[in-house]
Amino acid sequence: MLQPKRERRFRQSLAHYTLKATLYGSWVLGLFPFTFDPRKRQLHRSKWLLAYGLILNISLMVLSLLPETDDHNTVKVEVFERNPLVKQFEQLVEAIGFVTTVVTHLRLFWKSKELVAILNELLVLENRHFSKLILADCFQSDRYVIHKGIVIILELGSSLVLYFGVPESKSAVQEAFCIYIVQLEVLMVVMHFHLLMIFIYRYIWIINGQLLEMASRLRGGGSVDPERVRLLLWLYGRILDLNNRIAYIYDIQITLFMATLFSANIIVGHVLVIFWTNINRFSLLATVLLFPQALIINFWDLWQGIATCDLVETTSRKTSMILKLFNDIEGMDTELERKISDFTLFCSHRRLRIRHCGLFYINYEMGFHMIITNILYVLFLVQFDYMNLKFKSDD
Repeated sequence: MLQPKRERRFRQSLAHYTLKATLYGSWVLGLFPFTFDPRKRQLHRSKWLLAYGLILNISLMVLSLLPETDDHNTVKVEVFERNPLVKQFEQLVEAIGFVTTVVTHLRLFWKSKELVAILNELLVLENRHFSKLILADCFQSDRYVIHKGIVIILELGSSLVLYFGVPESKSAVQEAFCIYIVQLEVLMVVMHFHLLMIFIYRYIWIINGQLLEMASRLRGGGSVDPERVRLLLWLYGRILDLNNRIAYIYDIQITLFMATLFSANIIVGHVLVIFWTNINRFSLLATVLLFPQALIINFWDLWQGIATCDLVETTSRKTSMILKLFNDIEGMDTELERKISDFTLFCSHRRLRIRHCGLFYINYEMGFHMIITNILYVLFLVQFDYMNLKFKSDD
């Protein structure tokens, strides 16, 4: 029995450390322009932090746009000269990445008032209700927090390995520092959204646990206060409203970020095919290690975000299934039965779903479609550019 407790403490400590690192890192990078008032237990928007964030992020983006030095990379120049389509596609990926970065920062500061209002409401709900309702340890929320922190570290490490690890590269440390700090900022903003989704999941998980506990008590011959059901219904409605508001604030940023990962996977897959086709010309290390690891980590990052959103949606669907357990219980109080019916009717008319830009829902079904489409685009690109895959030997 001691080992599970140790594992639980370690997991909780690691998740807590990840959250603290995200908070402090966001303050340092100017991505969280809010201060906490311990007396009122509320967040306040700071004009000084807003100004600091704007100055820092504009400076970093300007420095990252300085004339590139890694084009002197022998391998990169050779690939571009022999396969112009790769260069055109890389320029498209860089344009998508730049637009993603600019829009992410603009939306962050533009929607900061709405975001602080949402965060304060979550704090109120946590302090007044959910901290008193929780019955057990939420394993999934800690696991997803830890995984998201690991993904950010791997994404940054993968980019640095590609930048400095390609043979015969002449990279500038100063330029790399600016570029990858900007990349880290975008990853951190995306992590903010996913952390909020994890907290939404945790709150719904608590409500489901309360409903299960009530059903077990009634089956055992106990009684349940109808006001508890009314409170849970009110909390459930507030969580659905907050979920929609959060999705609205982050929808453009997340959509562009997914488009960036999508396009980056296409070009990395295409370049990997070129390297395998000309394996005698290029380094085996770059072919076997550098590009495959970038592709795997990008796919994991994409799938981790999809899995987080699907977790929230799946847990919300479980609420309706749990409410069906009350149908078989006989002798329920009339008022309690009416409250359960109201809750069931509410769940049947309002479903918690995460929709971006009014175009698509984020769940496993959409995730499988995206990954299959990603692979098909690589195949289409390879077929379209088939004659240029094999480099001709120099005379």
